[in-house]
Amino acid sequence: MLRTIFALIGLSFYFASVAVAQTDDPVLFTVQGKPIHVSEFKYIYTKTNQQGADFSEVSVRDYLDLYVKFKLKVQKARDMQLDTVTATRAELEGYRRQLANSYLVDREVTDKLVRETYERMKQDVDISHIFVSCDRSAKAADTLKAYKRALRLMQKVQSGTTFEQVAIDSSDDKTVKDNRGNLGFVNAMLPDGYYLLEKAAYAAQPGALLGPVRSNTGYHVLKVNAFRPARGELEVSHLLLRKDQKDASKNEAVRVRIDSIYKALVADNFINWEAFCARFSDDKVTAPKGGYLGFFGINQYQKNFEEAAFALKRDGEVTAPVETSIGWHIIRRNAARGQQPFETAKKSLTERVKRDGRNEVAKQSMISRIKRDAKCQEYPDVLAKWAAKQVDTVFLTFRWKPDPTTPQDVLIRFGGEKAYTVADFETYCASASRERMRGGGNPVMETIEKLYKNWSDDATMQYEESQLEKKYPDFKALMREYEEGILLFEALKINVWDRANTDSTGLQQYFDKNLKEKYKWDERIRVSIYTLKTDDPKVLEKTRDLAAKKPYADVLKKVNKKQDLVNVLERFYEKGKNKDFPEAWRAGMMTDAKVDAGTKTATFQKIEEVIPPTSKTINEARGYAVADYQDYLEKEWIEQLRRDYPVSIDEKTLKSLIRNK
Repeated sequence: MLRTIFALIGLSFYFASVAVAQTDDPVLFTVQGKPIHVSEFKYIYTKTNQQGADFSEVSVRDYLDLYVKFKLKVQKARDMQLDTVTATRAELEGYRRQLANSYLVDREVTDKLVRETYERMKQDVDISHIFVSCDRSAKAADTLKAYKRALRLMQKVQSGTTFEQVAIDSSDDKTVKDNRGNLGFVNAMLPDGYYLLEKAAYAAQPGALLGPVRSNTGYHVLKVNAFRPARGELEVSHLLLRKDQKDASKNEAVRVRIDSIYKALVADNFINWEAFCARFSDDKVTAPKGGYLGFFGINQYQKNFEEAAFALKRDGEVTAPVETSIGWHIIRRNAARGQQPFETAKKSLTERVKRDGRNEVAKQSMISRIKRDAKCQEYPDVLAKWAAKQVDTVFLTFRWKPDPTTPQDVLIRFGGEKAYTVADFETYCASASRERMRGGGNPVMETIEKLYKNWSDDATMQYEESQLEKKYPDFKALMREYEEGILLFEALKINVWDRANTDSTGLQQYFDKNLKEKYKWDERIRVSIYTLKTDDPKVLEKTRDLAAKKPYADVLKKVNKKQDLVNVLERFYEKGKNKDFPEAWRAGMMTDAKVDAGTKTATFQKIEEVIPPTSKTINEARGYAVADYQDYLEKEWIEQLRRDYPVSIDEKTLKSLIRNK
């Protein structure tokens, strides 16, 4: 925990994307010849002080002193070679992996997806589809078969057969006979697994025919019909009369009754809406709450209900009876809610995006971009040659092992810099044993291709992570601050904290010289707390009489002679810390007895001694003494560092930072 805290302390010295080699970025100071530039100092000064960053001379010089001390400690840590310690390097690498993943994925994938989704949510899009079912887990041959079928259906529409007719004749959508393939208006985000469908629809023009588009459930031939401004959400209440689902002949009477209720509401000017709902509505859940349904968006309720509700233009406006499959509704609009500002919606939208499969789709797009930018070369012939050797082996079983000769044939190369070999891939295959053996029901080559895809994706991400320092100065700076934070922690631990806790002789000498009069007890009392294991008034009276005259040791000896009836605890209380006694303390004072009939016990307290103010011993003040000794050691250490490592401050550059004289 402490290490994490100090790594974060290092982050307080984080500076954003600044190219320190710029000619307009002068050196502010050096530590043993190592330069620290103005841009770095200005950023950390502003970040740390925030609203208080007034760039006054006192403020700037005070903060410069703190930052110089920080850099001195880090320099000492490097000279101690703490940056080469295995545990330190492993911890730093752990930080780097976490940061690189969030830096790449959040920056290039999640942030873009959130903004993209937010912009799409501004419009509803009316779509139709012809659906060919094919699960994501289907075998490659079945997937290809489904794709070709969807392609043929699309070509049929392009050849002149109406979209609706092809949908009715061939779509696997079970609702196609009712909707003729039309899904109506939808809004981002579409359900998980339908990102590509959403992406295609929002990128198209009205009238476009697209596809086949893959989803988690199959392939879609997509037709984009129209766009409109997003309807947003409505807050509504309703009064419902249900249809008789068994005897349709009774439903005319239900319709007549809902009309009568509506006329009565109109005559009442809708003043007693809640009372009408409570009395007449068949929705027993909402009836006691004035028919309250809450907020809803498009495609949550049946089309007739949605259209009627969104046709209401004002809060408080009420529809005439609206028929759905379950009955007749009278709907009241309570409020309307449009799209929230981006900064308000961003947090919840980010959480939704991260849970959605679109993250992986966008990540694949990013991987393709990385390969393209890095001029990645892949060698499918090498993979095919290697795969051919696995056909008659135990590759799909736990008995398979990598080739001990570690073949160095290159499978992927990035920009002439980094190459990944067959041996690297074999190592991955060995570690991915679950995925490898799970492919036992498929051809070996199909399993190899899936493993290769996953491995090549990992290799691409690893390569990009290795380039982050070169591409992004802010990432390089942040990693340096992580490292310096860890080094600061380790150096302080060795030179200050551990020494203060283990150097008992030095601590005692420092205490005797500097702290004896610093930490004192106020007036205290030594109190005996009596607990009787009985509520017998005679035993209590006898014990109190003895306690008033004798020390507690004599009382215990007398009362517990035949039976263990009394326990005594001794406690010390500083002035104001024991509310059972008035502050006018005197030895011999006793509190009234407290009897607990439930536990059959009794308690009281007696002041045995009043102790005048006195200095604390080192053991009594140890926590404070160690902290003071640590401060002393750190100051001594810094002075030694100043002697060991020359610091040179450019006074002219420093003065140029000062705005308020």
